[in-house]
Amino acid sequence: MSRKNDRIEHLIEIIKNNNVGSQEELLKMLADKGIFVTQATLSRDLKMLKTTKVPLDHGSYAYMLPDALTSKLNNSGRRTAEFSRHAGNGFISLEFSSNIGVMLTRNGYASGIAYDIDMLNAPEIAGTIAGANTVFIVLREGVSHDKATEVLSLILPVKSKGND
Repeated sequence: MSRKNDRIEHLIEIIKNNNVGSQEELLKMLADKGIFVTQATLSRDLKMLKTTKVPLDHGSYAYMLPDALTSKLNNSGRRTAEFSRHAGNGFISLEFSSNIGVMLTRNGYASGIAYDIDMLNAPEIAGTIAGANTVFIVLREGVSHDKATEVLSLILPVKSKGND
């Protein structure tokens, strides 16, 4: 394995398993694993990985990979429920009104969760619209709230209330 691939794998592992808010912290964590790089190289790696910084509840920030899920698809072309520790972290609640689901998330997490929902390619969901902490989920005609909840439970810790 090349040095770059090894470095990238360690970087992904660090970001997935830690709330790291600065490049200095990342440099130190990489150095602890015997990987020494310049800040410029680290910056290029973060850009290549398309990482972003998201706000945490206590006012600090942490790097996050663009796709919170380990994207494995099942036979229907949908992602499976296998996800990293970040997948459910932003989810707060879900409720429905007619054919619209209103999902509340932690601040800054809505667009990532909306992306993950869109990537399900679920025929039950027409689309999503994300704000900073809210995702509107438009259901297709005739889709029950229980069925939508079942689909969303593939990637999020939602439970059906059985109140359709």
